[in-house]
Order: sequence, then C-alpha cells, then structure tokens
Amino acid sequence: MKKLILLIGMVLAAYLGIHQSPTSVQRDAGPAAAGGAEQSTLAQALATHAHGAEVTGSGIVVKVLRDDREGSQHQKFLLRVESGETLLVAHNIDLAPRVDALHEGDSVSFKGEYLWNPKGGVIHWTHRDPSGRHAMGWLKHNGQTFQ
Repeated sequence: MKKLILLIGMVLAAYLGIHQSPTSVQRDAGPAAAGGAEQSTLAQALATHAHGAEVTGSGIVVKVLRDDREGSQHQKFLLRVESGETLLVAHNIDLAPRVDALHEGDSVSFKGEYLWNPKGGVIHWTHRDPSGRHAMGWLKHNGQTFQ
C-alpha cells in the first residue's frame, strides 16, 4: 500500500512538474561540477519547500533501499546533504543504468527535480527524458555518471 501511495505521488508530482513552471533555481550544464554553488541552490529549494525545482548537489548515502519494482522501476536510496536534510533519491532504472555497488557512506552527486515533503523531499528525474520535456538529470558515483 505504501508503494502504491508513493507511486501515485510520484506520478502526480511528475504530472504537475510538466504542467507548471518549475521553481527558478541555478542550473548546471553537466555532471562535472557539484559543490558549493550547487549545494546553495539545493539549500534554497529545501528552505522554500520547492516543488519541481531543478537542483544539483551531492551527499552521503545513509541507507540503500529496495528497488521499487511496481510500474516504472526505481532504484531508491536515502542521501544526507550538506544541510543535514535526508532526501529520497528515486532513480528510474527503466530509463537509466542502475548505480551498482552503491553502499552506505558513499558520496553521490546528482542533478534532478526536487519535490519537497515533510521528511525532506524526493530527488527524481535523475536520467534523460525520452519525451524531451525535462532537463537531463544524472547521478555520479565513484567517477561514473549514470543518466
């Protein structure tokens, strides 16, 4: 039931993100840079409870969760960012390669869409958009980019 609610929420969030203008935040051209300026755009999105904001940042994996295999398959993990917030990363593995060998304590950089929730929020769209309506997102782990 929790998975169904999460899936419905993600579909609704994706729908709303397509049909509303995303919150204005600083944009990054690619995965090479993830540091101070990107963390401040993420901090801004966190502070304003942004919905649909394109963000770039990095953090430490605090928990690797089971893949969501219902509907579009997603690799899921919790990431603690510089502000101390914990974010759920939902990486669509039907559209992008899975981040193999991901462990607690690993550093991960990301570009994706942020959706605020009371638990910190969700980062999704960490991959290409086959329909071309979203900016291309990515995850970077151990020097390899997944998009």
